[in-house]
Amino acid sequence: MSVKISAADVKKLRETTGAGMMDCKKALVEAEGDFDKAIEILRKKGQKIAAKRADRESTEGVAITKISDDNTYGVAIVLACETDFVAKNDSFKELAQEFVDIAFNYNTKEEFLAADFGGVTVAEKLIEQTGVIGEKIDITSFEKIEAPYVGAYTHVGKIAAMVGLTAAVDNAAELTKDLAMQAASMGAVSLSYKDFDPAYVASETEARIAAIIKDNEELARLGKTLKNVPQFVSRLQLTDEAMAEAEKEAKEQLKAEGKPEQIWDKILPGKMERFISDNTTLDQEQCLLDQKFIKDEKKTVAEYVSSYGDVEVKNFVRVTLG
Repeated sequence: MSVKISAADVKKLRETTGAGMMDCKKALVEAEGDFDKAIEILRKKGQKIAAKRADRESTEGVAITKISDDNTYGVAIVLACETDFVAKNDSFKELAQEFVDIAFNYNTKEEFLAADFGGVTVAEKLIEQTGVIGEKIDITSFEKIEAPYVGAYTHVGKIAAMVGLTAAVDNAAELTKDLAMQAASMGAVSLSYKDFDPAYVASETEARIAAIIKDNEELARLGKTLKNVPQFVSRLQLTDEAMAEAEKEAKEQLKAEGKPEQIWDKILPGKMERFISDNTTLDQEQCLLDQKFIKDEKKTVAEYVSSYGDVEVKNFVRVTLG
């Protein structure tokens, strides 16, 4: 004997699972009206779809943050999917918000995935929603940050960054927003050159110099101006000896150009500044504090931070799609 399935039952199941109306009705019919059994049927469907789409790339989605009311900690996650069409859907954005609200209470991605989401784990909810949406759904990034003051910036739901300060100074909200915007826009991966592994810097130096030399071969063939070939790529390499040698070479150049020795002191600072700029490209690209500030390229990010008084950047994180 078939069980009559009411529209109210279908609506209730849809609100609980997010599945389509027809999928909910089919699940209720198969479950002979048993609500819990219907939910299980939909979840198993999600598992099958998830298994089929496990190898798919989920490079679209939503990057989202949540900061505590006292601005002392925050979390950033990426809820990823396969297409931009799904990512722009309001229900997907709402799901991302539900996930970040839960993530806010946990310190690691593993703890978060094992957390409760309406009677199932977050990991199980992801599988269920894969079945509902028909695309691979995954948490591809999870970052937590703590500091005396934490602020964040999200760029059109695609990139999110959080920055922690060593003190809650006046206008800390403005400072952290600017810094998070810098991190989101310029893609820094480290706070300072001081955090670099010397072996990494050595490897980058070799690779970057080799790339410039190769580019110069082509530029020479075309009769164009050659690129400057640096000796170094990071301040980590600019020892006292390296700086002394650079100053010596600058003085020899000034002498060869016939510049009066009494005006060298006026010219040398500019030449040394240029030397540092030319030989710290790795820092400028990858270190937040060593980058040019996007709102005023006449100063570095570190110089901008110093304008707020006795405060430093304690930490930062950045999450993005893909």
